[in-house]
Amino acid sequence: MLTYDQAIDYLYTQMPMFQRQGAGAYKPGLDTSHTLDKAFGHPHRRYRSIHIAGTNGKGSTAHTIAAILQSAGYRVGLYTSPHLIDFRERIRINGEMIPHDKVIDFVERYQGMDLQCQPSFFELTMIMAFEHFANENIDIAVIETGLGGRLDSTNIITPMMCVITNISKDHTAFLGDTHAQIAAEKAGIIKADIPVIIGEADSETRPVFEQKAAAEHAPITFAQDRQAFTSATLTPDGVLYTDTCHGNITGQLTGDCQHRNTATILSAINCLQHAGLDITADAVKEGFAHVCQLTGLAGRWMTLQDSPRVVCDTGHNTGGWEYLSRQLNNIEGNLTMIIGFVNDKDISHILAMMPRKARYIFTNANIPRSLPAAGLAQLAEATGLNGEIIPNVAQAYQHALNTSSATDTIFVGGSTFVVADLLEHLANSKQ
Repeated sequence: MLTYDQAIDYLYTQMPMFQRQGAGAYKPGLDTSHTLDKAFGHPHRRYRSIHIAGTNGKGSTAHTIAAILQSAGYRVGLYTSPHLIDFRERIRINGEMIPHDKVIDFVERYQGMDLQCQPSFFELTMIMAFEHFANENIDIAVIETGLGGRLDSTNIITPMMCVITNISKDHTAFLGDTHAQIAAEKAGIIKADIPVIIGEADSETRPVFEQKAAAEHAPITFAQDRQAFTSATLTPDGVLYTDTCHGNITGQLTGDCQHRNTATILSAINCLQHAGLDITADAVKEGFAHVCQLTGLAGRWMTLQDSPRVVCDTGHNTGGWEYLSRQLNNIEGNLTMIIGFVNDKDISHILAMMPRKARYIFTNANIPRSLPAAGLAQLAEATGLNGEIIPNVAQAYQHALNTSSATDTIFVGGSTFVVADLLEHLANSKQ
C-alpha cells in the first residue's frame, strides 16, 4: 500500500504538471479527460455543477459562490487550482479537504488500470475530484477551469450555469495574444441552453461572448450592465456593499478587484435562484462575510499581521496588477515589496506598474518555473526599480520584518508560488 507522500510524489513526478513545469506540461484537448471519465463511471453526471472560467477572479468567485451555497444548506464540492500549501486544497467538500486515504486509494486504483493514455497532473486530479464528489453525495460542485476553457480538461461537464469572470492577457502562448482570441477560448465553456454570466467585457470581447451564446442558444447576462450595489466602502469588517438585491452585505475579501467579482457573484446567485435553488439573503450575507473560513480560501489581499502590516496576494498577470498597483500606491507610510515571478511570462508591463516609492526585495519561489531573483532584479532595473536580491522567500520575509518599523507595510506577491512559499514558512514556524 502506498503512503500519502508516495501517492503525491507519483502525481507530481509521473504526471506532467503545468504548475511546476510550465509549457512542457500543457496538454490541450479532451480525449484523455473523456477516457478517464468513462473509466471512472462518469462521476460528474451524478450531481449538478457550476463551471467558472476567466483570467482573473475565478478563484475568489468560485470560493464565494461555494460559500453561499454551503450557507444555504447545500453539500458543495469545490475544485480549484493551484494549491498553496497542501495538494488537497484543490478538492474540498463544504470546506473540508479530501482525506489522505482517499487520495491514496484513488492513485492505487489508477495505477492498477491499463487505460492506454498518459494523463497530465491536472487531468488526473480533476477526475479524482469528480469521483470524490460523487462518492460523497454532494448536491452541487463548483468547478474552476485550469487554463482557458474550450480545451480545458474540465470542459467535459454539462453544468447548470457557466461564469466567465473577465479577460486579460495571460498564457498568451496557449490562448492567443489578443483579448478577442483569449475570449474565444474562455467562451468555449458556453454550452447549449446553459445560462452564462459574464463578469466583465469590453468592445473587443463582448461580441465574442454574444456570438458564442447565440450559437448555443445560451441565455447570457453581463454583470457589468446591472447595478449590483450602490456603494462599496472599506470597513474594519470588510467591504460594505449597500443596496444589493439581498440588502447590505459585507464582503470578507477586500482587494480592489473584489468589487467587480461581487457584481459577478450576485448575478450568478440570481441565476441560480431562478433555476430553483433555495438561496436566502442570509445565506448570501454569510457566504460573503465568511468565505475564507467556510472554504479555506487564502492569498487574496490577505493580511497576515498588523505590526508591521503584512499583506500577500496571488495576483500574477497584467489584469490583476492593474488593481494591485492602484491599491499599493494608496498605502500610506513606508512600503516594502517582496516580489518574485515565474520565468515564462512577459512581466515588463507589470514591473512598469509597480509603486515607485517602495523598497524592493527580489526573490524567487522554490519551483523550477521561478524566474531567478537576480534575473528579476535586472529586468526591474530596466524599468527604474532597484532593490536587494534574496533568492529565498522565507529569508526575504524575515529580512523585511527585521528592517521594518511597526507602522510599515510589507507586501509579498508577484506569483502564486511566492505566496505559497511564504504561507508554508509561516505554517512551519507555528509547529
